[in-house]
Amino acid sequence: MNKYEVMFIVKPDLEEADIKKTADTMKKVLTDNGAKVVEEKAMGQKDLAYEMNKYKTGFYFLFVVENAKDAVNEFSRVARINENVIRHLVIRVDE
Repeated sequence: MNKYEVMFIVKPDLEEADIKKTADTMKKVLTDNGAKVVEEKAMGQKDLAYEMNKYKTGFYFLFVVENAKDAVNEFSRVARINENVIRHLVIRVDE
């Protein structure tokens, strides 16, 4: 069983409801494509290591998912075109 950590950063200048909606949309992309979300963590607003798209902070979210090869590919595709997501990262976790 493959396990992945999926992290993404949402723009800080959005309303709180829009930030939550973006996180829910990204989670739905994973679950609709067969991934099982094992752990979900909203890490809050943090400073970025460097400025991205003129933003110095962002809202971080982390999902740990299983059985997700196709789901993480679709997640990456959607994250690249979603204008509210500044950056995303998918890492396969060895057990």
